[in-house]
Amino acid sequence: MKAVFAEKRGGAENLKYVDLPKPSPGPGQALVKIAAAGVNYIDVYFRIGLYTADPPVLLGSEASGTVEAVGPDVSQVRVGDRVVYAMSRGAYAEFAVVPAAQLVKIPTAVDFNTAAAALLQGMTAHYLTHSTYPLKSGDSCLIHAAAGGTGLLLVQMAKALGARVIGTVGDEEKAKRVKDAGADEVIIYTRENFAEKAKGMHVVYDSIGKTTFTQSLDCLRPRGMMVSFGNASGPVPEIAPLLLSQKGSLFLTRPTLVNYTSTPEELAWRAGDVLDWIGQGKLKIHIHKIYKLADAADAHRDLESRKTSGKLLLVP
Repeated sequence: MKAVFAEKRGGAENLKYVDLPKPSPGPGQALVKIAAAGVNYIDVYFRIGLYTADPPVLLGSEASGTVEAVGPDVSQVRVGDRVVYAMSRGAYAEFAVVPAAQLVKIPTAVDFNTAAAALLQGMTAHYLTHSTYPLKSGDSCLIHAAAGGTGLLLVQMAKALGARVIGTVGDEEKAKRVKDAGADEVIIYTRENFAEKAKGMHVVYDSIGKTTFTQSLDCLRPRGMMVSFGNASGPVPEIAPLLLSQKGSLFLTRPTLVNYTSTPEELAWRAGDVLDWIGQGKLKIHIHKIYKLADAADAHRDLESRKTSGKLLLVP
Protein backbone atom coordinates (compact mmCIF):
# COMPACT_ATOMS: atom_id res chain seq x y z
CA MET A 1 0.00 0.00 0.00
CA LYS A 2 1.01 3.64 -0.43
CA ALA A 3 1.73 5.64 2.72
CA VAL A 4 3.51 8.77 3.92
CA PHE A 5 5.94 8.95 6.80
CA ALA A 6 8.51 11.39 8.15
CA GLU A 7 11.90 9.93 7.36
CA LYS A 8 13.53 12.08 10.07
CA ARG A 9 12.58 15.02 12.25
CA GLY A 10 12.48 18.38 10.52
CA GLY A 11 10.82 20.12 7.59
CA ALA A 12 8.10 19.02 5.22
CA GLU A 13 10.75 17.88 2.74
CA ASN A 14 11.32 14.89 5.05
CA LEU A 15 7.89 13.47 4.23
CA LYS A 16 8.25 10.42 1.98
CA TYR A 17 5.60 8.76 -0.18
CA VAL A 18 6.44 5.07 -0.05
CA ASP A 19 5.22 1.50 -0.46
CA LEU A 20 4.59 -0.35 2.81
CA PRO A 21 3.09 -3.78 3.52
CA LYS A 22 -0.67 -3.76 3.93
CA PRO A 23 -1.35 -4.31 7.65
CA SER A 24 -3.61 -6.95 9.19
CA PRO A 25 -5.85 -6.37 12.21
CA GLY A 26 -5.08 -8.08 15.48
CA PRO A 27 -7.33 -8.68 18.51
CA GLY A 28 -9.62 -5.72 19.11
CA GLN A 29 -8.58 -4.03 15.86
CA ALA A 30 -10.12 -3.27 12.47
CA LEU A 31 -8.54 -2.67 9.08
CA VAL A 32 -9.91 0.51 7.51
CA LYS A 33 -9.61 1.33 3.82
CA ILE A 34 -8.96 5.07 3.99
CA ALA A 35 -11.20 7.40 1.99
CA ALA A 36 -9.85 10.69 3.39
CA ALA A 37 -7.38 11.70 6.09
CA GLY A 38 -7.41 14.96 8.01
CA VAL A 39 -4.30 17.14 8.22
CA ASN A 40 -3.81 18.60 11.71
CA TYR A 41 -1.14 20.52 13.59
CA ILE A 42 -0.45 17.44 15.69
CA ASP A 43 0.95 15.87 12.49
CA VAL A 44 3.37 18.79 12.21
CA TYR A 45 4.35 18.41 15.89
CA PHE A 46 5.26 14.76 15.31
CA ARG A 47 7.10 15.62 12.10
CA ILE A 48 9.30 18.29 13.69
CA GLY A 49 9.87 16.34 16.90
CA LEU A 50 7.91 18.56 19.29
CA TYR A 51 5.96 15.39 20.11
CA THR A 52 8.30 12.45 20.48
CA ALA A 53 8.25 9.43 18.18
CA ASP A 54 11.12 7.43 16.74
CA PRO A 55 11.64 7.96 13.00
CA PRO A 56 10.42 6.93 10.52
CA VAL A 57 7.23 8.45 11.96
CA LEU A 58 3.85 7.43 10.57
CA LEU A 59 1.62 10.49 10.45
CA GLY A 60 -2.08 11.27 10.41
CA SER A 61 -4.34 10.93 13.44
CA GLU A 62 -7.75 11.16 11.77
CA ALA A 63 -9.47 9.50 8.83
CA SER A 64 -12.69 8.18 7.38
CA GLY A 65 -13.17 5.02 5.38
CA THR A 66 -14.69 1.56 5.16
CA VAL A 67 -14.02 -1.39 7.43
CA GLU A 68 -12.31 -4.03 5.27
CA ALA A 69 -11.50 -6.63 7.94
CA VAL A 70 -11.78 -7.11 11.70
CA GLY A 71 -9.62 -8.99 14.15
CA PRO A 72 -10.70 -11.32 16.96
CA ASP A 73 -12.94 -9.98 19.71
CA VAL A 74 -14.34 -7.08 17.67
CA SER A 75 -18.03 -6.38 18.16
CA GLN A 76 -18.20 -2.60 17.66
CA VAL A 77 -18.04 -2.67 13.84
CA ARG A 78 -18.50 -5.04 10.92
CA VAL A 79 -16.95 -5.34 7.47
CA GLY A 80 -18.51 -2.76 5.18
CA ASP A 81 -19.29 -0.18 7.89
CA ARG A 82 -18.56 3.46 7.05
CA VAL A 83 -16.44 4.77 9.90
CA VAL A 84 -14.36 7.71 11.06
CA TYR A 85 -11.78 7.94 13.80
CA ALA A 86 -9.27 10.20 15.50
CA MET A 87 -6.25 9.77 17.81
CA SER A 88 -4.76 6.73 16.07
CA ARG A 89 -1.58 7.60 14.19
CA GLY A 90 -1.00 6.21 10.69
CA ALA A 91 -3.87 7.74 8.67
CA TYR A 92 -1.59 9.03 5.88
CA ALA A 93 -2.00 5.73 4.03
CA GLU A 94 -4.32 3.66 1.86
CA PHE A 95 -5.08 1.35 4.79
CA ALA A 96 -4.77 1.64 8.56
CA VAL A 97 -5.23 -0.71 11.49
CA VAL A 98 -7.24 1.05 14.18
CA PRO A 99 -8.49 -0.01 17.64
CA ALA A 100 -12.12 -0.90 17.02
CA ALA A 101 -13.18 0.96 20.17
CA GLN A 102 -12.05 4.23 18.54
CA LEU A 103 -14.18 3.82 15.42
CA VAL A 104 -17.34 5.86 15.06
CA LYS A 105 -19.99 4.94 12.49
CA ILE A 106 -20.74 7.73 10.02
CA PRO A 107 -24.41 8.77 9.68
CA THR A 108 -25.87 8.35 6.21
CA ALA A 109 -26.31 12.13 5.87
CA VAL A 110 -22.54 12.74 6.20
CA ASP A 111 -20.03 11.94 3.44
CA PHE A 112 -16.48 10.63 3.89
CA ASN A 113 -14.72 13.95 3.29
CA THR A 114 -16.91 15.84 5.73
CA ALA A 115 -16.52 13.16 8.39
CA ALA A 116 -12.74 13.17 8.06
CA ALA A 117 -12.72 16.96 8.22
CA ALA A 118 -14.93 17.09 11.29
CA LEU A 119 -14.06 14.53 13.90
CA LEU A 120 -10.77 15.52 15.55
CA GLN A 121 -11.33 19.26 15.41
CA GLY A 122 -15.05 18.91 16.07
CA MET A 123 -14.53 16.86 19.23
CA THR A 124 -11.80 19.30 20.27
CA ALA A 125 -14.18 22.24 19.93
CA HIS A 126 -16.82 20.19 21.76
CA TYR A 127 -14.73 19.45 24.84
CA LEU A 128 -13.36 23.00 24.98
CA THR A 129 -16.82 24.60 24.95
CA HIS A 130 -18.77 21.93 26.83
CA SER A 131 -16.29 20.61 29.40
CA THR A 132 -12.98 22.48 29.82
CA TYR A 133 -14.84 25.76 30.22
CA PRO A 134 -18.55 24.99 29.84
CA LEU A 135 -19.85 28.10 28.12
CA LYS A 136 -23.26 29.43 29.03
CA SER A 137 -25.44 32.25 27.79
CA GLY A 138 -23.87 35.61 28.58
CA ASP A 139 -20.28 34.36 28.81
CA SER A 140 -17.63 36.01 26.63
CA CYS A 141 -14.79 34.17 24.92
CA LEU A 142 -11.77 35.03 22.81
CA ILE A 143 -10.88 32.50 20.11
CA HIS A 144 -7.46 32.72 18.48
CA ALA A 145 -6.96 31.38 14.93
CA ALA A 146 -10.72 31.66 14.55
CA ALA A 147 -10.61 30.97 10.80
CA GLY A 148 -8.81 27.66 11.21
CA GLY A 149 -10.56 24.30 11.22
CA THR A 150 -10.96 24.16 14.99
CA GLY A 151 -11.52 27.89 15.27
CA LEU A 152 -14.53 27.95 12.95
CA LEU A 153 -16.11 25.08 14.86
CA LEU A 154 -15.39 26.79 18.19
CA VAL A 155 -17.12 29.94 16.96
CA GLN A 156 -20.23 28.03 15.91
CA MET A 157 -20.46 25.97 19.11
CA ALA A 158 -19.83 28.97 21.36
CA LYS A 159 -22.60 30.93 19.63
CA ALA A 160 -24.97 27.97 19.88
CA LEU A 161 -24.38 28.03 23.64
CA GLY A 162 -25.24 31.72 23.82
CA ALA A 163 -21.75 33.16 24.34
CA ARG A 164 -20.36 36.45 23.06
CA VAL A 165 -17.56 35.52 20.67
CA ILE A 166 -14.50 37.53 19.64
CA GLY A 167 -12.14 35.90 17.13
CA THR A 168 -8.66 36.81 15.96
CA VAL A 169 -7.52 36.33 12.35
CA GLY A 170 -4.73 37.47 10.04
CA ASP A 171 -6.57 39.15 7.16
CA GLU A 172 -9.86 40.50 5.81
CA GLU A 173 -10.83 37.33 3.95
CA LYS A 174 -10.52 35.26 7.11
CA ALA A 175 -12.36 37.93 9.08
CA LYS A 176 -15.36 37.64 6.76
CA ARG A 177 -15.41 33.85 7.10
CA VAL A 178 -15.38 34.11 10.90
CA LYS A 179 -18.15 36.72 10.89
CA ASP A 180 -20.18 34.45 8.62
CA ALA A 181 -19.67 31.66 11.17
CA GLY A 182 -21.37 33.85 13.77
CA ALA A 183 -18.65 35.75 15.65
CA ASP A 184 -19.78 38.99 17.28
CA GLU A 185 -16.47 40.71 16.63
CA VAL A 186 -13.32 39.87 14.68
CA ILE A 187 -9.88 41.34 15.37
CA ILE A 188 -7.27 41.35 12.60
CA TYR A 189 -4.20 40.87 14.78
CA THR A 190 -1.81 42.13 12.10
CA ARG A 191 -3.42 45.58 12.39
CA GLU A 192 -4.84 45.72 15.91
CA ASN A 193 -3.68 44.83 19.42
CA PHE A 194 -6.10 42.11 20.48
CA ALA A 195 -5.20 42.56 24.18
CA GLU A 196 -6.49 46.13 24.01
CA LYS A 197 -9.64 45.22 22.09
CA ALA A 198 -10.71 42.10 24.01
CA LYS A 199 -11.06 42.77 27.74
CA GLY A 200 -13.00 41.03 30.46
CA MET A 201 -13.19 37.61 28.81
CA HIS A 202 -14.45 34.66 30.80
CA VAL A 203 -12.20 32.35 28.77
CA VAL A 204 -9.52 32.49 26.06
CA TYR A 205 -9.15 29.52 23.71
CA ASP A 206 -5.59 29.69 22.35
CA SER A 207 -4.15 27.25 19.81
CA ILE A 208 -1.34 29.63 18.77
CA GLY A 209 0.89 29.30 21.80
CA LYS A 210 4.13 31.23 22.18
CA THR A 211 3.26 34.50 20.42
CA THR A 212 -0.21 35.03 21.94
CA PHE A 213 -0.05 33.48 25.41
CA THR A 214 1.12 36.38 27.59
CA GLN A 215 -1.14 38.98 25.98
CA SER A 216 -4.06 36.57 26.21
CA LEU A 217 -3.76 36.55 30.00
CA ASP A 218 -4.40 40.30 29.93
CA CYS A 219 -7.72 39.70 28.17
CA LEU A 220 -9.20 37.74 31.06
CA ARG A 221 -11.39 38.99 33.87
CA PRO A 222 -10.49 38.03 37.45
CA ARG A 223 -10.81 34.25 37.87
CA GLY A 224 -11.02 33.84 34.10
CA MET A 225 -9.64 30.73 32.40
CA MET A 226 -6.73 30.53 29.97
CA VAL A 227 -7.10 27.43 27.78
CA SER A 228 -3.85 26.77 25.91
CA PHE A 229 -4.52 23.86 23.56
CA GLY A 230 -2.00 24.26 20.74
CA ASN A 231 1.50 25.37 19.75
CA ALA A 232 1.18 26.74 16.20
CA SER A 233 3.77 29.47 16.89
CA GLY A 234 5.85 27.29 19.21
CA PRO A 235 5.43 26.01 22.77
CA VAL A 236 4.52 28.42 25.55
CA PRO A 237 7.51 29.38 27.74
CA GLU A 238 7.53 28.35 31.37
CA ILE A 239 5.67 30.74 33.67
CA ALA A 240 5.65 31.33 37.43
CA PRO A 241 2.31 30.42 39.05
CA LEU A 242 2.49 33.76 40.89
CA LEU A 243 1.79 35.47 37.53
CA LEU A 244 -1.70 33.97 37.51
CA SER A 245 -2.32 35.49 40.95
CA GLN A 246 -1.03 38.89 39.91
CA LYS A 247 -3.33 38.98 36.88
CA GLY A 248 -6.49 38.17 38.82
CA SER A 249 -6.35 34.66 40.29
CA LEU A 250 -6.58 33.17 36.81
CA PHE A 251 -7.02 29.53 35.92
CA LEU A 252 -4.67 27.91 33.38
CA THR A 253 -5.15 24.55 31.67
CA ARG A 254 -3.41 22.67 28.87
CA PRO A 255 -6.00 20.09 27.79
CA THR A 256 -5.77 17.37 25.17
CA LEU A 257 -8.49 15.40 23.42
CA VAL A 258 -7.44 11.98 24.71
CA ASN A 259 -8.35 12.96 28.28
CA TYR A 260 -11.76 14.17 27.16
CA THR A 261 -12.66 10.97 25.27
CA SER A 262 -11.38 8.59 27.92
CA THR A 263 -14.45 6.34 28.02
CA PRO A 264 -16.61 4.83 25.25
CA GLU A 265 -19.54 6.88 26.53
CA GLU A 266 -17.63 10.16 26.32
CA LEU A 267 -16.35 9.39 22.82
CA ALA A 268 -19.87 8.51 21.68
CA TRP A 269 -21.25 11.73 23.20
CA ARG A 270 -18.78 14.08 21.57
CA ALA A 271 -18.55 12.33 18.19
CA GLY A 272 -22.31 11.79 18.11
CA ASP A 273 -23.04 15.45 18.76
CA VAL A 274 -20.60 16.65 16.10
CA LEU A 275 -21.77 14.27 13.37
CA ASP A 276 -25.45 14.72 14.21
CA TRP A 277 -25.17 18.53 14.13
CA ILE A 278 -23.49 18.30 10.72
CA GLY A 279 -26.16 15.96 9.40
CA GLN A 280 -28.88 18.34 10.64
CA GLY A 281 -27.18 21.37 9.10
CA LYS A 282 -26.54 22.98 12.50
CA LEU A 283 -22.73 22.79 12.16
CA LYS A 284 -20.94 23.82 8.98
CA ILE A 285 -17.62 22.29 7.91
CA HIS A 286 -15.33 24.30 5.64
CA ILE A 287 -12.83 22.23 3.65
CA HIS A 288 -10.13 24.56 2.38
CA LYS A 289 -8.39 22.10 0.04
CA ILE A 290 -8.13 18.40 -0.77
CA TYR A 291 -4.67 17.07 -1.69
CA LYS A 292 -3.48 13.78 -3.10
CA LEU A 293 -1.77 11.62 -0.50
CA ALA A 294 1.47 11.96 -2.47
CA ASP A 295 1.29 15.74 -1.91
CA ALA A 296 1.24 15.58 1.88
CA ALA A 297 4.33 17.80 2.08
CA ASP A 298 2.47 20.57 0.22
CA ALA A 299 -0.42 20.27 2.66
CA HIS A 300 1.97 20.65 5.60
CA ARG A 301 3.62 23.71 4.06
CA ASP A 302 0.24 25.32 3.44
CA LEU A 303 -0.93 24.59 6.99
CA GLU A 304 2.23 26.02 8.52
CA SER A 305 2.01 29.14 6.34
CA ARG A 306 -1.18 30.09 8.24
CA LYS A 307 -2.71 31.16 4.94
CA THR A 308 -5.38 28.47 4.99
CA SER A 309 -8.88 28.64 6.42
CA GLY A 310 -10.78 25.56 7.52
CA LYS A 311 -9.70 21.98 6.96
CA LEU A 312 -7.08 20.32 4.76
CA LEU A 313 -7.58 16.71 3.62
CA LEU A 314 -5.46 14.02 1.96
CA VAL A 315 -7.04 11.37 -0.28
CA PRO A 316 -5.24 8.18 -1.37
